[in-house]
Amino acid sequence: MPKTMGVISREQIRARALALGFDAVRFARAETSAAAKQQFAAFLSDGRHGDMAWMSDTAARRADPQVLWPAARTVIVLAMNYGPDSDPRDLQGHTDRAAISVYARNKDYHDVIKKRLKRLASWLATESGAEVKVFVDTAPVLEKPLAQSAGIGWQGKHTNLVSRDFGSWLFLGEVFTTLDCEPDEAEVDHCGSCRACLDVCPTHAFTGEREIDARRCISYLTIEHKGPIPRDLRPLMGNRIYGCDDCLAVCPWNKFAVTTSEPGFLPRAELSSPRLADLARLDDVGFRAKFSGSPVKRIGRDRFVRNVLIAVGNSGRAELSEVCSELLADSSALVRGAAVWALRRLCDAAVWNAAVATHRPAECDSDVLQEWDVPGAG
Repeated sequence: MPKTMGVISREQIRARALALGFDAVRFARAETSAAAKQQFAAFLSDGRHGDMAWMSDTAARRADPQVLWPAARTVIVLAMNYGPDSDPRDLQGHTDRAAISVYARNKDYHDVIKKRLKRLASWLATESGAEVKVFVDTAPVLEKPLAQSAGIGWQGKHTNLVSRDFGSWLFLGEVFTTLDCEPDEAEVDHCGSCRACLDVCPTHAFTGEREIDARRCISYLTIEHKGPIPRDLRPLMGNRIYGCDDCLAVCPWNKFAVTTSEPGFLPRAELSSPRLADLARLDDVGFRAKFSGSPVKRIGRDRFVRNVLIAVGNSGRAELSEVCSELLADSSALVRGAAVWALRRLCDAAVWNAAVATHRPAECDSDVLQEWDVPGAG
């Protein structure tokens, strides 16, 4: 017999969540394992979170649901499938095109998931009288350990959640509640000896199994990092301009994954393989219009064009040097610096010397000056 909580059973909650469009629904205690806490503390103490100060600022609440909300007894962990219809790595061979991470090719998943979480939580509170709080990954919650405790999947060697049903393609959300629900059985590790995700990383961001140095991760560099991208990492980024799917896409468990049926996660055609030249020429208005409703919009035009110019510099296409030249006088120093780096890699000596003579004397930003003055290319 199902355990009841007032007039609500776990089966009723699960049925309601599935009806709202979630693909997996399971239950866990509102607690984090000692091992997960220790791993998170080590990640922060080593400085592997880079510029993500919000992680250290909220460390106590993030590491322990009982600090975040002492009244919580149960976490309802919910997942939505965003599986792509093809291997996103196929784009890497098209060097005049931009590779945008699968999750960012349509609507912001935070908006899609949070609306449904709120509808589920509102129904649950009304029917049971329990208190509820909803969280997506912008909140201080260690989602993946909770998802493993609930049995939705396990934290793979790439640090992301892996599911036997959906591979590496799941978004997570949580409803914390004062209801005392019977937890589901935790999932165990099914990675075995496989290390495909560790070996495929272009920038060698993994320091060990389930250990990542965000400062080398392309997702971090293109989304979270605010300044110039470290020069030694730029050539390794290829045409990845927003996020990186390599460690997810290579996972053998994706053989069980299915393409998402959620309209908000299906890729918009114009974001599936956009031309680098078109993206580099976006001004702020054009950028906001193109990425309206997309998570890409959050990084702003300047960081985005910085990323595009790194891809341009990696393209090996001399014809793209023209767009680099156009941006040498951009109002953003971040863009100018990336344009200098990309131009140096694409143009011949005559074009380079002319650009130096025109733009180097007027430059005042120290980071951009370093780009002009660094010897050699790369």
